[in-house]
Amino acid sequence: MQSPEPDARSTLDLPPGPWTTVLDCLAARFPRIDRETWRARMRRGRVLDAEGRALAEDAAHSAGLRVHYFREVEHEPPIPFEAEVLHVDRHLVVVDKPHFLPVVPAGRFVRETLLARLTRRLGNADLVPLHRIDRETAGLVLFSASRDSRAAYQALFRERRIRKQYEALAPALPGLAFPCERRSRLMPGEPFFRMCEEPGTANAHTRIDVLAREDDVWRYALEPVSGRKHQLRVHMAALGAPIAGDRLYPELGVHADDDFDAPLALLARRLAFVDPLDGRPRSFESRRRLTSR
Repeated sequence: MQSPEPDARSTLDLPPGPWTTVLDCLAARFPRIDRETWRARMRRGRVLDAEGRALAEDAAHSAGLRVHYFREVEHEPPIPFEAEVLHVDRHLVVVDKPHFLPVVPAGRFVRETLLARLTRRLGNADLVPLHRIDRETAGLVLFSASRDSRAAYQALFRERRIRKQYEALAPALPGLAFPCERRSRLMPGEPFFRMCEEPGTANAHTRIDVLAREDDVWRYALEPVSGRKHQLRVHMAALGAPIAGDRLYPELGVHADDDFDAPLALLARRLAFVDPLDGRPRSFESRRRLTSR
């Protein structure tokens, strides 16, 4: 039997209901996945209890029972780019991610994710991303490699003790003085996966400067002080300089397959922090480069 992969695992605490078996509950809870598909997954050991034991298709339903299941996508599109591992030690892994590769399983991607590839490559099922960047964004992603030290590194992000620097290509803004800052309130918009600026107390803060003025396309340095979803993309679009290749902002583009020749021109360039375990200053820099077409 093929062993389940940790990167594809999701967790569900079974809700109360009229179901007799776990299978009944899963089929009702996820109506887009037919009952026979769930039955086949259970037969292959891809539905587990909290202790990691495979649940049989006649396993009894119980409200609050924690179930782990492994997502599967029948026709997962391949991502023809590889990440570069920049650093590995007992506690941390630093990876230089390509454009288009998701960090974790979501939507139509399960195996074609940075976490899945890295887990297979390093043989470490305890890998957990300490932060995430958009699938369309390239650059640095920091992973925890050990449960023992994970909380200490997670606190760096929660307490804003890590400096994150990005680079972007976007239209020129000759009428704006640099460096500048953008503060606004970001909230989920329509459709649900887009963010929008709303009146109210700011919850997103970005520092912006210009690295190079290249005719009508400038190279910008972006530093997110906060870490809201799509923050850099929304802030640049709001200033009148949407990042090159952005299909979400300022307007939602027509859905289409990925255009590998026109990636989002956004790069997570540098991460710097004081290591919470030994007090050493640490800094990592992407080896990737943004190029305008």
